[in-house]
Amino acid sequence: MELGRAGLAWAAALLLAVLGAQAAAGDFDPYRVLGVGRGSSQADIKKAYKRLAREWHPDKNKDPGAEDKFIQISKAYEILSNEEKRANFDRYGDASESQGYSQHQHQQFHHFHEGFYFDESFFHFPFNSERRDSSDDKYLLHFSHYISEIVPDSFKKPYLIKITSDWCFSCIHIEPVWKEVAQELEVLGVGIGVVHAGYERRLAHHLGAHSTPTLLGLISGKITFFHNAVVRENLRQFVENLLPGNLVEKVRGKNYLHFLSNWKKENKPHVLLFDHMPVVPLLYKLTAFAYRDYLSFGYVYVGLQGTKELSSQYNINVYTPTMMIFKEHTDRPADVVQAREMKKQLIDDFLSQNKFLMVARLTSQRLFQELCPVKKPHRQRKHCVVLLTGEGEKFAAAYESFLTFAVANTKDSLKFVHVYSDRQPEFTDALLMDEEKYRGKSAVVILERRNDVGKVAYKALEEAWQGSKEDSFILLDLLDQLRTDPGLLSSETVLADLNDELAPMFLIRWLYSTLDYILDCWDSLFHSNWREMMPLLSLLLSALFILFGTIIVQAFSDSSDARDSPPSEKEETATKAAKNDSSFSKESNSRVPKKGFVEVTELTDINYTSNLVRLRPGHMNVVLILSNSTKTMLLQKFALEVYTFTGSSSLHFSFLSLDKHREWLEYLLEFAQDAAPIPNQYDKHFLERDYTGYVLALNGHKKYFCLFKPHRLGDEAGMGGLCEDYDSALHMEGREKPSCSPGSESIKSKLHKLSFWMERLLEGSLQRFYIPSWPSLD
Repeated sequence: MELGRAGLAWAAALLLAVLGAQAAAGDFDPYRVLGVGRGSSQADIKKAYKRLAREWHPDKNKDPGAEDKFIQISKAYEILSNEEKRANFDRYGDASESQGYSQHQHQQFHHFHEGFYFDESFFHFPFNSERRDSSDDKYLLHFSHYISEIVPDSFKKPYLIKITSDWCFSCIHIEPVWKEVAQELEVLGVGIGVVHAGYERRLAHHLGAHSTPTLLGLISGKITFFHNAVVRENLRQFVENLLPGNLVEKVRGKNYLHFLSNWKKENKPHVLLFDHMPVVPLLYKLTAFAYRDYLSFGYVYVGLQGTKELSSQYNINVYTPTMMIFKEHTDRPADVVQAREMKKQLIDDFLSQNKFLMVARLTSQRLFQELCPVKKPHRQRKHCVVLLTGEGEKFAAAYESFLTFAVANTKDSLKFVHVYSDRQPEFTDALLMDEEKYRGKSAVVILERRNDVGKVAYKALEEAWQGSKEDSFILLDLLDQLRTDPGLLSSETVLADLNDELAPMFLIRWLYSTLDYILDCWDSLFHSNWREMMPLLSLLLSALFILFGTIIVQAFSDSSDARDSPPSEKEETATKAAKNDSSFSKESNSRVPKKGFVEVTELTDINYTSNLVRLRPGHMNVVLILSNSTKTMLLQKFALEVYTFTGSSSLHFSFLSLDKHREWLEYLLEFAQDAAPIPNQYDKHFLERDYTGYVLALNGHKKYFCLFKPHRLGDEAGMGGLCEDYDSALHMEGREKPSCSPGSESIKSKLHKLSFWMERLLEGSLQRFYIPSWPSLD
């Protein structure tokens, strides 16, 4: 009795779900989406679909709703181009094959009381955007937005991204944890993103997500997958592990002076955070990552023995988090902020005002552009006061006096910087004109950047900078005159870009890149989808097979040569003649063709479904594109190039007439989905484009293809031997010899190197272009 009641309850719940889904599906009218009538022919439907698809394709239309519109258009065409689905929609108002439920009830439920069973196709309903979780809407990512904004922004903060889809019950299971963690991490400064795999299949494929739900992290353009249980602690630790480990230095009582004194070597202000937490807070690590190019960060745990002296020296309240910034003077902070709760906005405002030293050294062109911006109309003028000096104790007094002057004359319109003349000789020579009076001494130059290509207006102090009071008065007087008379900067020159003094050496950069690559391979080997690893594994196994095979063959060849006597002159002549009779002998490899000929069939609307749409998994159809005028010559060359691959039972060979099915090929090349689309845009010449010689390897089951484009004529010499090669092949098959003319050679040259492309096809290393569905071949 209880079992019967439970069964009735399940049946009622399922019926309500079906009725709700049908009500939602009833709002979708494919005729209205394509703008055609119910009596329209397939030609009219296809014409309307192609026009709308070109108009609303996301790669061409930048409207925010273009992607949703394109999906609706594709769904509508999928229904109306299939006569069975169209008939179901006309009869029941929905294209699902499960309509007529009352007539086929026994097919949908099977022995209900023996176990709850349903047909998976029963739930194929159009996706209703109103059912999506509204909390994820503000995090939704699109491909163009991800490439242009999210990836560059990942160099300032890490991103936590979720890939989800419709009818993903595991996604529903992790939703509460995701919401909590997303809200918590977003406040700390972590970027949050959501990718809907149904709408953004291209982006999901680009990220390497082949199942849902998938969680991944993005930092500095690098993707890392999350593989642990989805709980709050694991997600927080995952984000923290994305960050580099050397962002924050733990400062104790004895090493604080060493930390603060590095400002000159690193050319950065140093930040100290005093807090009572034993570990560095995640907020502080995220802040250090965002400002790592401008500031160096240290952390002081006030509860540790040995830090009391440091806290008392700077008068720190150990019960309140305190942040201090030290610049050129390590005995006193340049700025301080205290707060019971250190919020991200408070920290950002504090640090953005203290990103540079009082007299920063120009170590790169980027730093020069930030400190000395280009003059803009209707804006306050920005002038840079540059000290050109040398290194060592000899120039210490000149630098100290310049620093004192800069601290006393801090203004928004002035920036004080200095340059080591020996490290930036081109910059120094352009401003001082290599005058003798400045040689071996310091000099001060006031300049204003006029444009981005290096043009500046400037004025140098007439005498070298000694650091005396008289020098300070002269400089102060010039700055006062400049405030009222911008024409004081009478000299102009063009500066070359500054050398990047702090850039790591090439060897160090190479070592870091190699280490990152090894770590990526290690992670991919144990965690990534095996489909992504198959090309690499195939390449490694092929290389090992060739290496050991060569060694073994060489060993046997040497032993055979030692045992056997030299062949007689007659045997040598017979061997050479046999080699000349067969053109395939020089292309022989490990594959042995099963036939003595290549079976190439024409792809027509009659065999299209069996040869492509319903092709068995793992099988591919290699299709040659030709025209009536090039049919004979291209087929001959095609047979020659692919002959050695006919031993594979998974490969089928066909040809497609461009004169009959040009529209089918245009559709395939235009709507291929990939991160790097095929450049095949419509223009006024697209009807004249020559596609003869193109070869497509079509995988009907997985809906993708690989593309071979014709070899350019003249890329290589030695094309004259093509006819002789094929003549010998035909002699083997007992066919007639074709005519060998310059025209036939140029056409046959289009398929030059096709055999190398076929090798890469079997290895799985070719680029794949995915499509939503196979177009009909009319």
